[in-house]
Amino acid sequence: MQNKGLIKLFAFLFGLVSIYQLSYTFITNKVEKDATVFATNQVSESDEDYLEKREELEAQYLDSIGDNSILGYTSYNDSKKKELNKGLDLKGGINVTLQISVKDILKGLANNSKNPVFNKALADADAASKSSDATYVDLFFESFDKIKGDTKLASPDIFANKTLSDVINFQMTDEQVKPIIRTKIDESIVSAFEVLRERIDGFGVTQPNIQREGKSGRILVELPGARDIARSQDLLSSTAQLEFWETYKQNNPSLGSFLQAANERLKTLVKVEKPEVNVKPESELDSLLSDVSQGEDDFSPAANPLFSLLMPANPNGNALVSAAIKDTATIGEYLRMKEIRRLIPSDVQFVKFLWERPSEGSEVVELFALKSNRENLPRISGDVVSDASDVFDQFNKPAVSMTMNTRGAKEWEKLTGDAFNNQTGIAIVLDNKVYTAPGVSSGPISGGRSEITGNFTINETKDIANVLRAGKLPASAEIIQSEIVGPSLGQEAISSGFFSFMIAMAIVLLWMVFYYGKAGIFADIALLLNILLIFGVLVSLNAVLTLPGIAGIVLTIGMSVDANVLIFERIKEELAKGKGRSQAIADGFANALSSILDANITTGLTALILFIFGSGPIKGFATTLLIGIVTSLFTAIFITRLLVDWYSSGKGRDLDFSTTITKNLFKNINIDFLAKRKISYAVSAILIGVALFSLFTKGLQEGVDFVGGRSYTVRFEKAVNPSEIASELNVVFGSGTNVKTFGDANQIKITTPYKVEVEGIEVDNEIQDKLYTSLQKYMPDGTSFDNFIIGSSVGEKPIGILQSVKVGPTIADDIKNNAFLAIIGSLAVVFLYILLRFRKWQFSLGAVTAVIHDILVVLGVFSIFGKLMPFNMEIDQAFIAAILTVIGYSLNDTVVVFDRIREIVAEKGWKAGENTNLALNSTLSRTLNTSLTTLVVLLAIFIFGGESLRGFMFAMIIGIIVGTYSSLFIATPVMYDTLTKKVKEGNEDIVA
Repeated sequence: MQNKGLIKLFAFLFGLVSIYQLSYTFITNKVEKDATVFATNQVSESDEDYLEKREELEAQYLDSIGDNSILGYTSYNDSKKKELNKGLDLKGGINVTLQISVKDILKGLANNSKNPVFNKALADADAASKSSDATYVDLFFESFDKIKGDTKLASPDIFANKTLSDVINFQMTDEQVKPIIRTKIDESIVSAFEVLRERIDGFGVTQPNIQREGKSGRILVELPGARDIARSQDLLSSTAQLEFWETYKQNNPSLGSFLQAANERLKTLVKVEKPEVNVKPESELDSLLSDVSQGEDDFSPAANPLFSLLMPANPNGNALVSAAIKDTATIGEYLRMKEIRRLIPSDVQFVKFLWERPSEGSEVVELFALKSNRENLPRISGDVVSDASDVFDQFNKPAVSMTMNTRGAKEWEKLTGDAFNNQTGIAIVLDNKVYTAPGVSSGPISGGRSEITGNFTINETKDIANVLRAGKLPASAEIIQSEIVGPSLGQEAISSGFFSFMIAMAIVLLWMVFYYGKAGIFADIALLLNILLIFGVLVSLNAVLTLPGIAGIVLTIGMSVDANVLIFERIKEELAKGKGRSQAIADGFANALSSILDANITTGLTALILFIFGSGPIKGFATTLLIGIVTSLFTAIFITRLLVDWYSSGKGRDLDFSTTITKNLFKNINIDFLAKRKISYAVSAILIGVALFSLFTKGLQEGVDFVGGRSYTVRFEKAVNPSEIASELNVVFGSGTNVKTFGDANQIKITTPYKVEVEGIEVDNEIQDKLYTSLQKYMPDGTSFDNFIIGSSVGEKPIGILQSVKVGPTIADDIKNNAFLAIIGSLAVVFLYILLRFRKWQFSLGAVTAVIHDILVVLGVFSIFGKLMPFNMEIDQAFIAAILTVIGYSLNDTVVVFDRIREIVAEKGWKAGENTNLALNSTLSRTLNTSLTTLVVLLAIFIFGGESLRGFMFAMIIGIIVGTYSSLFIATPVMYDTLTKKVKEGNEDIVA
């Protein structure tokens, strides 16, 4: 081998850089472990809320030593930025996909046009988007074109308005306007992306990730380690629509008469069941409700549908009335009725009713009546805010200080002047919730500085100031897909993943020494360097390590020995021909190179397709697999060669590529594979027939990834009966809720399609509340709602919701389509690659036939045994990753066989299948050796790698077994049978 010195230098530097990059991770882990020990020693488990106190102490400890020098070249804060990124499933946190509302953007560009054609086109696009893969703007244009008549997009009341006058004029055609609108929409989505990024930067999460998904209007956000889930969701989905309104007086007579009239009208509109017990209010309503009789029956819901739900507001405030939080939805529904809105007196006809933002622990909120207008626009909007910060008010309570620009300062002075003169309040509204509504006691306020006060926590004021500084989103952002993983489950995943990693590593290292003796030791050294390089590259690329990513690394361990096995087997063949040791080594490496490259390229192509079409943890799996393939090639071809050459060049050193036990294994094997192909065809036909029958009759268990819905992994202190819980939850959520054991008997997985098409955090909160209410009796006494939803520790292990996944129906269809494209794409790419490499379509046909055979068998196994196995066998993104890996592995095996056929046939001709059998027999030791090694590795992950990986690993185990079989008994026979008779019997059509 030439340039040994250069390779040694490169390997040394590559390894050194990897160690340097990983040193930051080791330093971070060491410091954080010290912080945990410090907090544990300071706070006893007997203390109330000891977990929260320990977390606070850990944070204080890390903050205090964050900038201290460590080893003279870094600090904890610096190392934290450069450590190995751990994914959501290893660290806990939240992963969401936000859909920016293109409909909102279109309405904004059209200045909320009232044009009936425009609004009808929006409504039609809404309906079409539920069953179409097209973008919303395309559906809008399509709908508009169908109904437009003489209306143009460039109409003055649509897009040829004052706001867009610099780019759109009345003379433009629809075809000229459309690209401009597309550009404006893209600009708005970019703006939303930047707003979200600024918010996340101010949130305080380490190593957040935010990225756009093409031009779909979707934004992926990952917040590893985020523990306050509700706060994270509010931060991401809040539009930060800040508004300032003048309120009506609390004792406004027109509003008082309206409420009385509304109460009377509702008696004829709604039917309210009379409760068994009527409780008289403790206090009378104020003058607003003074005309209502105080009799017991008069305050029943049947007698007074509205007044029975209302209570007096704070007499010193500017709210109209108050009500229990649980009744706000009903009151809001009443006030929005068309029949009720008609009762509003003309002098307050544009009144806008908004509830205050509920403070933590409160059960009652106030209702404010705001002075609105025909356009329903506020006096001042949040776009005039130039800066905001979290401060403490004069009473030392958390507040938000705002500074307005020049225009805002003038409008603020006028608004405060009006409020002073009218003796009304100013409601400060953020995202349709009144945060505070103070009065003005000293005349107009100039200068544009103001303060938002209320019952805030410090975190709330930080978040409000953060979103105000970042600005409002140009459109609403709905969470259409989310995954929330508790930190405890992440720690368990790290432990199980690391354990399976060590077991798999030990098995492979021992096997190589057992089978190849001293040469196996050199392969092991190359393998260990390979693992170091994989982690080094992951850190250098700032890639994220996920649990499937660990599985990808462990699989790389199993597959990386394949190159060494190919090399060692070829060296043994060259030695058997009587060649000298150094020549046999040189020829062995040279002859194995073609097979190694072909096998790894085909696997790499499927991994690349998985990377393109996958997302989240699956992309992590593809990333580590791709990196592993590259580093495996380097270590097997160059590092192993350096070690073998170094040892064999020494005097008196004897290097055999086998041991006493394995020396004669697979020698003199002469199986007539082609003669048995009819039997294999029959066996495969039966297997595929059974698989197809089951697929068409029973189908597959599709996970929420493909059908949409919400899934929750819940752990209890003791074993539970999933059937019993399922029957209870089906009453709560309706039919379709599925409950099954997930791992141990005290852990279940709940999947429900309840309100799957309804977006918004409100539905997530509603489902969590229903789950807590239904499952509370199975939990230990004293388990709070907060402990339940974040999987907090009550005993030795955490209980409650450990993980939750939400997938909207639209994105579920996209995931399903991407999965289909990934599989079809990988088959097409591999067909073309093999055709290019082997120059005969028969080779491509044989390889693709074997792969389709393997896919159908794996799908059949999952269909037949889906409900029988004691682990999750749903079809989800992880399953698709397994299928694509099986495709890559099956092709890996097949290509090695084909490569040997090409070599032998090029030398000796086809000879009616004799040399085809010779090629199969000569590669049999490599095929079985690699397959068994990989299989043992997969079994280690299956047994020790954690529940979430079992279905994924099971698919791969079945795929490896079937793939090994198909490469011998399907791919080669199909290739051979499709050759012409002239080719089989002669030697004139030699493989190029």
